[in-house]
Amino acid sequence: MKRRTFSAVGSGSATGAVPQLGRVLLATLSACAFGFAHPAAAAPLQPIEFSEAVHNLGYIDLYVAQHAKLFEKYGLTVHLSAAGGDTQAFAAVLGKTAQFAVGDPTMVEMSRERGGPGMVVGTLVQRAHYFGVSKTVARITDPKAFKGLTLVTSPDPNTEYSVTKKLLQDNGLKVGTDAKIIEVTPGTEIGAMLAGRADIAFAQQPMVAAAMAQGAKVVFDFSSYMGPFCNTGIMVLPAYAKAHPEVVQSLVNALEEAARLTYAKPDYAKEVARAEFPDLPPDVVNKAIDMELQYKIPAQTLPVDRQQWDKLISMQKYLGNVGGTLSYNDVIDNTFSNKAVKTAVAGAGVTVAGSK
Repeated sequence: MKRRTFSAVGSGSATGAVPQLGRVLLATLSACAFGFAHPAAAAPLQPIEFSEAVHNLGYIDLYVAQHAKLFEKYGLTVHLSAAGGDTQAFAAVLGKTAQFAVGDPTMVEMSRERGGPGMVVGTLVQRAHYFGVSKTVARITDPKAFKGLTLVTSPDPNTEYSVTKKLLQDNGLKVGTDAKIIEVTPGTEIGAMLAGRADIAFAQQPMVAAAMAQGAKVVFDFSSYMGPFCNTGIMVLPAYAKAHPEVVQSLVNALEEAARLTYAKPDYAKEVARAEFPDLPPDVVNKAIDMELQYKIPAQTLPVDRQQWDKLISMQKYLGNVGGTLSYNDVIDNTFSNKAVKTAVAGAGVTVAGSK
């Protein structure tokens, strides 16, 4: 299309007098042509309610995405709230007070086995992120040494409780007889141990680093004992994903980029962590992130690995929490996360392969 030009009315030259309306049109069109016009109002950010099981540094990828404004980069504004446990986080999605939740993805398996909705579109924590800390017990290398001890965890059916119960049963220890488990509100585990109510507290970061700062030592870690494991999933309702695929893709894109950024820029991850836990000493929070990355606890990439998922479901089936009647593809949809891997910003973090 040819550019239209405006000449002076009654004159054969563009240098003649231009009426007021003509000058306004000329200025407007020229500005648009050269990019100087006021831009059209940017599309408003899509508001998202996001429920996390418990505020902890296993979820550092999520907080990095927030602080680095990666959600905004992909057109979202995310309001994050802590639910107080895995069940409560997924209940927020079921009740449609949140579009997304992160927590034990077993909740989705439970729902689907009972004819309810839910699907998992990514992994946020790729290893069991629980450490046993104690001021009185020596390092445990043989789990049979838990015999006779009192342990404190978050309540059943939170993952922290599940992996502890499975650990004991796998090693011939009966809960309540050979070893006792005290269940407390998530986030308060180390308090029970420091008060002498339990020999060992199983807790997440930064509570673990806080306990270490008070003289406790790490005596056991589940990340090494269990290896790669789908500890925490990104959960959403299938109906919402079908109706708003672009929103799901944007959220997963942001989290994939954040996962890479967490590992590529650990100092930035520490900065974010300190902002998220301002009441803790900076060195405690820094130590917590060092341990998270050392043990490769936060997801390095979001697609749900089939072996990690099978390990989770096998454990939950053994404990009687699920029947294990569904296939991997019944619950997991890696469509969004695999696409996010392919489109992740080059150089944003570690190079990792996606899952099929």
